[in-house]
Amino acid sequence: MLFVLELIGTVAFAFSGATVGIQKKMDVFGVAILAMTTAVGGGIIRDIILNITPPVAFREPVFALLGIAVGIIVFFYEKSHFRVRKRPTYEILLRTMDAVGLGLFTVIGVQTAYTNVTETNVYLAVFVGVVTGVGGGVLRDVMAGNMPYIFTKHFYACASLIGALVCSLCWSFFSPIISMLVGAMTIIVLRNMAAHYRWSLPKIE
Repeated sequence: MLFVLELIGTVAFAFSGATVGIQKKMDVFGVAILAMTTAVGGGIIRDIILNITPPVAFREPVFALLGIAVGIIVFFYEKSHFRVRKRPTYEILLRTMDAVGLGLFTVIGVQTAYTNVTETNVYLAVFVGVVTGVGGGVLRDVMAGNMPYIFTKHFYACASLIGALVCSLCWSFFSPIISMLVGAMTIIVLRNMAAHYRWSLPKIE
């Protein structure tokens, strides 16, 4: 089940990374690299923090290869069909995929902390979960020359933080998979509600 969740999260984040690359008018290599970086970047940062070396992304290349494949598919679909990124439905799809990736990778980060650290507390689990969830997106935005999404868009990192906290608090009372599913669904619902209702943290205009 965990492997399936990681595959789904990889596809979701790779899709969002490829989309950013296409919007920046990158070539197929750039789009593929951005898709891969978004898909595995957060996991690499997580593993470095937890002293898991080499990171899983290098020991199990299926996730990096899947990210590259998704990037290439999205690129050639966009190139050979039509500019779907300008359609409202495509924006909804992108937002949904990004929310799914954020939710799944956040709770996978929490699970990794509890599994690999003997005395894991809630603070460590939540921190690692959030870093796993948002790390790939931050790397994506930096490489694309954008202000990181987590600092500008509605309720992004906060959704990851709340979901990681929910997952961690459930860990002592429910099975790991139930805790992860509850945490991931919390993030996905919060992200979509925040985008729909335009929830944002206070900022200077």
